[in-house]
Amino acid sequence: MDAPINLPPSGAPDKPTCPIAPMLAVGPQLGEDSFRRVVEWAPSAMVMIDLDGIMVLVNAQTERMFDYGRDELIGKSVEILVPERFRQHHRIFRTGYFEDPQPRPMGVGRDLAGCRSDGTEFPIEIGLNPIATEAGVMVLASIIDITERQRAQQRLEDALREKTVLLNEVHHRVKNNLQVITSLLNLQADFAADPRLRAILAESCGRVKAMALTHQLLYERKDFSRLDLGDYLDRLVQSIRSSYRATGERVSLRMVRPETDVQIDLERTIPCGLLVNELVTNSFKHAFKGERRGEIVIQIEAEVDGLICLSVADNGVGLPPDIELAQGSSLGLQLVQLFVEQLHGTLTIDRAEGTRFSMCFPKSIATKEVS
Repeated sequence: MDAPINLPPSGAPDKPTCPIAPMLAVGPQLGEDSFRRVVEWAPSAMVMIDLDGIMVLVNAQTERMFDYGRDELIGKSVEILVPERFRQHHRIFRTGYFEDPQPRPMGVGRDLAGCRSDGTEFPIEIGLNPIATEAGVMVLASIIDITERQRAQQRLEDALREKTVLLNEVHHRVKNNLQVITSLLNLQADFAADPRLRAILAESCGRVKAMALTHQLLYERKDFSRLDLGDYLDRLVQSIRSSYRATGERVSLRMVRPETDVQIDLERTIPCGLLVNELVTNSFKHAFKGERRGEIVIQIEAEVDGLICLSVADNGVGLPPDIELAQGSSLGLQLVQLFVEQLHGTLTIDRAEGTRFSMCFPKSIATKEVS
């Protein structure tokens, strides 16, 4: 350490002092008078104490912050600036610090409070630094009143909480409205005499349910930025399965998930769900004609390089080789291509041993733009 600073002995009232962190390494080039002037005009409260916890130097900001006169502080125990209920512990911590004095923040992980002359308390942050003086090693404390910072943080937290409640209510209402639409479509289907029209309305119900499920999960999990793709498709599979109970045990539907969760952002969730809904629905409708038995498998692969890959495969009759998705006569197949484009993904079709649709798309739009 550089040459020690000449300071008044403990209890000697004098000019206020206390250096802030950049001024702690005080060398011979900075005289005591200069040192005192720097400390006096420091923006934070500065308090220097000796080995016994007696204040030997304070600055003007200390007087203003704690509402004490300088002569009321110099020569007094630093514990008068600490709320009474913390004073005993503070003495223990202070003694421990002098055993191995090192520059560090005080009370890491704890809320610190200062006590004004009238007994009122306020939140503070404290930085501790040992400093050599002719009277021995002393500790210089830099004290900052963080009342306004905490108020600003509280305002932000309140605003965030209000926004969260609002988003939660929005998703709840959207989910309810989509369920109403589903009910109306089902009622309309009940009154439709044409079986083809009933089938079309049932398909529309499935698509609306896939969208409603997204809002249902967001409402349940209170996370409005992303969903776990596995959980989402699990629930979607259950919904689709219930719509095709007539197949009984003839056609099974299962999902394969990776060990780690695959998170997907909100913008991708709905087109991804609609895509899987179309593919699984098409398999149920067309892959197992008559009494043919088989299996439909939805597989999610672990995320690699920001890409999410999933596939829908069945071991049914297979997709005719001359069918192209965009020009297909089926609305469902045309929608598949549309949803893949919305996901900024790629689609491959394997027609061997049934049909397998494999899709890969970026986890988020940001990922797509970077890549």
